[in-house]
Amino acid sequence: MTKFHKKAGFTLMEVMIVIAIIGILASIAYPSYQKHVQETRRAEAKAFLMKASLEQESWRITSAAYGTIANLGLATSNAYYTFNAVSLAASTYTLTATAIPGKSQANDKAGSVSCSPLVLTQSDVKTPAACW
Repeated sequence: MTKFHKKAGFTLMEVMIVIAIIGILASIAYPSYQKHVQETRRAEAKAFLMKASLEQESWRITSAAYGTIANLGLATSNAYYTFNAVSLAASTYTLTATAIPGKSQANDKAGSVSCSPLVLTQSDVKTPAACW
């Protein structure tokens, strides 16, 4: 009599099922991950605008008008946004963070509202409101 030994290992069908399950989980998780990454980058841009706002107030103490981003000694861009100070006057300024075209932040939305550009004024008006 010959004894048959069962070989240890996985069948092709078992491996295919595991791959299918991993694919389904990845297709669900990846968009959530991408959204989280966009929200994190948006939070960094908002933090920059808040810092620039504080720097504007410091600049204004010694100057006749609010200053440009370069005057404040801040970077004018990062990997995903360009930063600008517009409508500069003795009593007003508008800070903007605009997503760089072609980068993932260009598609950043809060619901149906595009989150580019992010705007902050000297009166602490933040637009678009859904993105703040």
